Amino acid sequence: MIVTLLPIILFRAAVVQGAVSLWAEGSASSGECICEAFLPNSTFPIGQLVLLESTAVEIKYKLEMEISKVEVYEVKLQVYIAKIKNLTVLIELMEDDPDSYNELHLEEVKIQIKQVEALIVELQASIKASSSVLISIRTQVITMISVLTQLEITYDKNLVLVTRREYLILQQKLEECERRHDEIFNPNIGICNHRGIRRISKPIVSQLNADLNGAFKYGGWGKDSKPLSGSESMYWYSGSSDTLVSKISQYSAYYTLITRQSFKAHLLYVDRQYDWRGAGNNYVVRENNLYYQYRSPFAMAKFNMTSAKVETKVVPKASTQFSYHYSANQNLDFAADESGLWVTYATADSKGKLVLGKINEQSFAVETVFQTSVYKPSVGNTFMVCGVLYATRSVDTKTEEIFYTFDTHTQKESYVSIPFEKFHDFYSYLDYNPTDQKLYMFNNGYYVSYHVWFNQEASADKSLVD
Repeated sequence: MIVTLLPIILFRAAVVQGAVSLWAEGSASSGECICEAFLPNSTFPIGQLVLLESTAVEIKYKLEMEISKVEVYEVKLQVYIAKIKNLTVLIELMEDDPDSYNELHLEEVKIQIKQVEALIVELQASIKASSSVLISIRTQVITMISVLTQLEITYDKNLVLVTRREYLILQQKLEECERRHDEIFNPNIGICNHRGIRRISKPIVSQLNADLNGAFKYGGWGKDSKPLSGSESMYWYSGSSDTLVSKISQYSAYYTLITRQSFKAHLLYVDRQYDWRGAGNNYVVRENNLYYQYRSPFAMAKFNMTSAKVETKVVPKASTQFSYHYSANQNLDFAADESGLWVTYATADSKGKLVLGKINEQSFAVETVFQTSVYKPSVGNTFMVCGVLYATRSVDTKTEEIFYTFDTHTQKESYVSIPFEKFHDFYSYLDYNPTDQKLYMFNNGYYVSYHVWFNQEASADKSLVD
């Protein structure tokens, strides 16, 4: 018998194709049996999987260490807060009855204050070190998912399924560790006692969209901004190769989003039955309702994903002539924050300058309107945080910048500079979610998110974690 290829190459061929017709048998004129192997153009990179598995073990060890540190931080915080409360009570007693205390008592209080200060400095240093480690881990995870996604696209996805499952377990641990870590930094999620955005983290790239389609440059993803009971961990995604909005998928948790296992997909168009399609990429999900720009006639739409019913309402004077800088048809931009539901647009009367409307969620109508001075086509995107409008623009191919704010409480606008890194030059979706204080971006087909840090009001409790 004559075998025309080396065993190791045959093994690689078997890995790629399984048992699907790799061999052709025949007889030579001399009576010898000849077997020929038909290989694909490329062999499966088994070395990359080995390297990924090695990296996964390393990340698992680091994460276990960081999770244990976070648990220690939580305990220390409780101790520090208790010490501060006790000191506060003691100082108040001394102020009420100073004659009952002498210099020795005062010195003892000063020593206790210095001890607490030293403990706070120690905690801040530990948290800062942990932040650096988590950023390093996140970078490794981004690299892993990029390699795995490319392998799934190029080869049979079942061959990388085991490694992807291991990776997803690690990613879940990382998300949990980051969430608990963020709770130390931002213990008051949903509360607006801050002075606006201070900075934005580096981009956290989850993966290519659920359709594994790089041509799906338009779309959005994120969480429900006011989830129904039991749906707090739900995610949603919608994507397309154009600005037409025709489908939205729901996922029970981050894990199922990453593994592309939606529990429900809603079609906004069924031939000869209904056409509820939208346009643009500036939609949000709130209380299991999708708020989006209705395609025809031009209006805002509310699609209830529980009852599968749609409601539309015309926005007075809203124009279809003014879109954002990055793409067309973004005429109505929906946003949700701690104070409710909003829509931004432009009108012919405003000559293209942004108009902000507060939506009454019960009547589904714009009830309050604010006029800004910023020209909409110069804006990359906008989002709302605690009743303040933030507008972004492109600085260069790698950098986006929050350059403008409008406070609906004071009706004052200001120009600022809060730069943040873009994953790719082009993005079609950017929105803030008040349930986790994150920005969600759909960037060139990828799920991208950012942590947001605020300028905190000065207080004893917040000084511990600022």
